[in-house]
Amino acid sequence: MTPTSYDDLVTVIDADAPARETHSVPDDHGDGPVFPIPSSLSPSRVSSSTSCPMQFRFSSVERLPEAPGVATTRGSVVHLALEHLFVTPAAERTAAALHDCLDRALDDYADHPDYVGLRLDDDQAASFRRDCIRLVDRYLEMEDPTAVREIGLELRLSAAVGSLELRGIIARLELDADGELVVTDYKTGRPPSGNYEQKSLAGVPSAQAVRFIETRTSAVWKAVERACDTGDFRPRTSRLCDFCSFRAWGQAFGGVPAQAACGATAAYEALMTPVAASAGE
Repeated sequence: MTPTSYDDLVTVIDADAPARETHSVPDDHGDGPVFPIPSSLSPSRVSSSTSCPMQFRFSSVERLPEAPGVATTRGSVVHLALEHLFVTPAAERTAAALHDCLDRALDDYADHPDYVGLRLDDDQAASFRRDCIRLVDRYLEMEDPTAVREIGLELRLSAAVGSLELRGIIARLELDADGELVVTDYKTGRPPSGNYEQKSLAGVPSAQAVRFIETRTSAVWKAVERACDTGDFRPRTSRLCDFCSFRAWGQAFGGVPAQAACGATAAYEALMTPVAASAGE
């Protein structure tokens, strides 16, 4: 049977792998750091280093490829549809126009690795499309796009915090009725809790909040630098482990982190291989 999911591919590759090593970090680094220290990351990536240092090592330090997820890819498609919508004149931002923008976004993603890697059959692809339509229709219930006064879309910004460059993207910058600036982001998952919103947004414009972010980021980043120097990225298990692309190589689950570089890359490349071609080999 031809493996079709990322987990199946990981299992096949792991079964074909040579006897497992007993070490978890490279040992050919000489007197330098075990891992190169990243120089530029998003705030969310930096925060992830405290959620699970081992996962952070795989994704942000070694930069290993990860299997795409349906929810994340669906969110990216809807985000792109809204981006297309807001480059059109305000008066033309109708429901029909948004549906056309969604069709365009789906076409744009037809050969994107994040969509191809989902390996959707015809029924699943139809369901994926219906879910996207449902989300853009839900958006129109929340906001009138003809009333939005955008002044910038997908704006890239960065700030230096010690040796680290924090970078991010503002999905939409606009003016409200009073001429004040509004930063808008698009989320297609569950609404955040009140506590999460308060933690993430409260006091953002204040100098005190900025100082707190700088201090916290500097402290976290020093810990990352030490971990890169020593190779000591420890796993922190949680319910999120069930959705982690690197679970198979986690020490907490009987895996060997040193094998992740080869294993994750091989599994991802196999995932991107057309199913029909794989079946015929």
